[in-house]
Amino acid sequence: MAISIKFLGGIRTVTGSSHLVTADRSQVLLDAGLFQGHRDESYKINTTFRYNPHKLNALILSHAHIDHSGNIPVVLKNGMRCKIYTTHATRDLCKLMLEDSGKIQEEDIKYVNKINKRMGLPLRKPLYTRREAARANKKFHPLSYGERFCVARNIFARLHDAGHILGSSIIVLDIKDQDRVIRLGYAVDLGRKNLPLLNAPQVPAGLDYLIIETTYGARFHAPAEETKFKFRDAIKRTVERGGKVLIPSFTLERAQEVLYFLNELLKEKVIPAIPIYVDSPLATDITEVFKTHINYLNPQIRSAIGAGNSPFEFVNLRFIREQNESKRLNTDKRPMIIIAGNGMCEAGRILHHLKNNIEDSRNTIIIVGYMAKDTLGKRIVERMPIVRIFGVEYELNAEVEVINSISAHADKNELLDFIAACLPLKKVFLVHGDMDQSQALLDALSERNINAVIPEKEEEVFLD
Repeated sequence: MAISIKFLGGIRTVTGSSHLVTADRSQVLLDAGLFQGHRDESYKINTTFRYNPHKLNALILSHAHIDHSGNIPVVLKNGMRCKIYTTHATRDLCKLMLEDSGKIQEEDIKYVNKINKRMGLPLRKPLYTRREAARANKKFHPLSYGERFCVARNIFARLHDAGHILGSSIIVLDIKDQDRVIRLGYAVDLGRKNLPLLNAPQVPAGLDYLIIETTYGARFHAPAEETKFKFRDAIKRTVERGGKVLIPSFTLERAQEVLYFLNELLKEKVIPAIPIYVDSPLATDITEVFKTHINYLNPQIRSAIGAGNSPFEFVNLRFIREQNESKRLNTDKRPMIIIAGNGMCEAGRILHHLKNNIEDSRNTIIIVGYMAKDTLGKRIVERMPIVRIFGVEYELNAEVEVINSISAHADKNELLDFIAACLPLKKVFLVHGDMDQSQALLDALSERNINAVIPEKEEEVFLD
């Protein structure tokens, strides 16, 4: 029986993860991520399939981030009928994330079609709507970590804690081939030890092959304890000036981690007790999912919640849903902390807060996540003297503090340690990383005599 992996997306890039495992007549898709890029390119890539969705026996989803889950509604529209296997937390997070993605698709196309209509160009359709995204909910089949399940003929699977975000999984497939079993591990994305909310990644035993991310394949994270000190110092400086602290944040995991650190600083009484606002309906809903699924959190956090010390509920904290409440923050002159989406400052309520506060030198912008090239967030990180927001130029007078130690992705050393713990392996496949990052990890593995490759996009590799 021929067993193969076809590398469909998230290859030599960090977006659109998706890989097809085929064994005899069985087909299992690992992730169905949304490719994010220029509008025409992303539409073409996300709607072009190198397999027949109708023939899939199962889709196994590693976690809820859109670059891993965001193309599920498109796959469904194109004929997928199988179950989607994942954890209970990922199912509940995906309901929020996919419907929000559908809403964004609709709003984006609505804006484009206004321009196209004015110019006499053909009107366009969104990749999917919010209603189409909601249909995916019925396909989810949630499972617990460690539970063995049959996904297709001769293919069994288990989910292990990846330690990346709430409910994230390392997927392990046992593929029967006559009188032998091939065990394939899928660690895309992989978390870190000692993250504030989550358990460390579990190391699956007995793997023959491993597919692993390389997002930080050439980089090293600062120690996690630096995060709290940087938050403390930046907040104290800003309050002494009478300013506001703006924190652009991804709504899933990052916003909740920021709350953890702020709660710790308040408990230790090392920052002033100023108001803290989470200005994002999606982040508010996601935080409720965290409260529902505390069994996915590490023992220390579960114990704190049980003792009434939840990092998601404290005196100074307020969650904002309504736009009018959000707007009032910009006329409120008191020192405060505002956590708002979007993480790369390309959309969402953070743009309005930046517009109103970026020119005031009393204020501080704390960057807590990766900022892609050509985004407003990246220009703020680079401290460009002039930035454009809603097409208008503003002086960047606010202080900028960059905190890189909060990343939920394993760095080079952590990736190498994880791979070493999985040995012996017949081969390691390096995905989900820009080419320089993948190449750096490949070089490091070669020095250790570990057989590793960087697949080409759409390459099909047969396992022996």
